[in-house]
Amino acid sequence: MLRLYGFLPSGNDYKIRLLLTQLAIPWERVEINILKGESRTPEFLSKNPNGRIPVLETENGQFLAESNAILFYLSEGTKFLPKDKFEQAKVMEWLFFEQSSHEPYIATSRYWISILGKENEYRDAIQQKREPGYAALSVMEQHLTNHNFFVSDRYTIADISLFAYTHVADEGGFNLTRFPAIQAWLKRVQAQPRYISILKGSKFMGV
Repeated sequence: MLRLYGFLPSGNDYKIRLLLTQLAIPWERVEINILKGESRTPEFLSKNPNGRIPVLETENGQFLAESNAILFYLSEGTKFLPKDKFEQAKVMEWLFFEQSSHEPYIATSRYWISILGKENEYRDAIQQKREPGYAALSVMEQHLTNHNFFVSDRYTIADISLFAYTHVADEGGFNLTRFPAIQAWLKRVQAQPRYISILKGSKFMGV
């Protein structure tokens, strides 16, 4: 059985939980409380020397880190990843965008404000995240103005990856009311079969 090591409030962890649930794959969850330093223990570092969650343990005992790499691994051969080579590359394009232009600003702001509860302490740093964070949202808004989803106009792991932190962007101080296309897309994602919320998790989740 697959085993997922993660931190429940994490959007990167949530991406994997959402896909696993929508794939109807049985899996076991292991909570790693990053606030207590549990991702820096020798035991966890033996699974991911980078000391970051999530980490997926495969049925044969291999470990895979980086949320978008895990999404790609799990989705290959399923409806969540296109078969066409160019469309697969477009999915990867959005996955790279999410990690380079989106997550560092929107997710980090949320972490400081809503998870650590240290908005005042990080006020200057949060302010520096605003412009690039809104720039990423603007790129998404422009695309979604003419598309229902990010690739091939159907729901893929590109949507799952970008949805994870976008739908809780307000927890990082980002106002989504100025992005109507994004708001409509969020509703389309939430309407997908077997959708789960970000805080839904347990020690074991199955079909």
